[in-house]
Amino acid sequence: MQGVCIGAASGILCLSAAEAQTESQALPEMTVYATAQSSGAADAQPVAAASERNFSGEQLNALPFARVGEVLEAVPGLIVTQHSGEGKANQYFLRGFNLDHGTDLAITVDGMPVNMPTHGHGQGYADINFLIPELIQSLNVRKGPYYADAGDFASAGTIGIDYLGKLPKNIFELTFGSFGYQRALAAGSTAVGEGTLLAAVEASKYNGPWDVPDNVRKLNGVLRYSQGTATDGFTLTGMAYANRWTSTDQVAQRAVDQGVIGKLGSLDPTDGGQSSRFSLSGNFAQSSDIGQTRINVYVVHSSLRLFNNFTYFLADPVNGDQFSQLDRRMLKVWLG
Repeated sequence: MQGVCIGAASGILCLSAAEAQTESQALPEMTVYATAQSSGAADAQPVAAASERNFSGEQLNALPFARVGEVLEAVPGLIVTQHSGEGKANQYFLRGFNLDHGTDLAITVDGMPVNMPTHGHGQGYADINFLIPELIQSLNVRKGPYYADAGDFASAGTIGIDYLGKLPKNIFELTFGSFGYQRALAAGSTAVGEGTLLAAVEASKYNGPWDVPDNVRKLNGVLRYSQGTATDGFTLTGMAYANRWTSTDQVAQRAVDQGVIGKLGSLDPTDGGQSSRFSLSGNFAQSSDIGQTRINVYVVHSSLRLFNNFTYFLADPVNGDQFSQLDRRMLKVWLG
């Protein structure tokens, strides 16, 4: 009959097969969950799959980021970058896909869609530069084309951002950084009647490392009134955002090699853009013995004007090939 021998520094212990079976132990069953921090809770909660995550605003604001879009990089595997200037919608990459400016990533803020259908600069154009990170209550992520309720921009995933109804304390911040970065934020909340009034104002400037400065100039504001809870209550929110910038775009390699411009230079310093977004939204929720009722209404007015020059002087050697794109639209829904 064969046995089992176990080597050790002090010698070798040999057991017969019967003794080895006697020494074996049955291990308890173990269940492994993908976990995420639930919004507003201190403990991790199990979720249905690793592709579903919840992040609290406290978690997000503990991370360093240089641009607003980088808040979303808390999502595992999501890369957020930019081209044509800091005022344009970010470039998104997720699950091996180049999502352009949001074509396959459905983003909402307080129930309002950020993606713009049939936009002049790309289907699903999703500009989140109006976001104020300090006001985020939670960020809910679902990756994969498995959610019919998310609509046609959710091929790679969905991101739902909810704002706070009340700040734990009032905020006043002044931030200065490299490359001409300046930001001022004032935000606070106070009790009004049976609810809470929250207000926030943000102003920022940024030049970047480019030979032709970005010269970003952004103004942002939020006014929000809320009563009750997320399951039994309502919110009414107004947002206003305006931005203008000079674009830093692609340049010809031969122009850099020949010393016409530096690697951070520009062949058309008049490229740039301006954008704005104004919205009014309301959310109502009520729970009962038979289920949950939710109503979401919103009106969004959005505009974008871009000045682009991709071919420089190829078609018009005298005046150049720059052209302008203009997109103005209004989105509204009265029952959600």
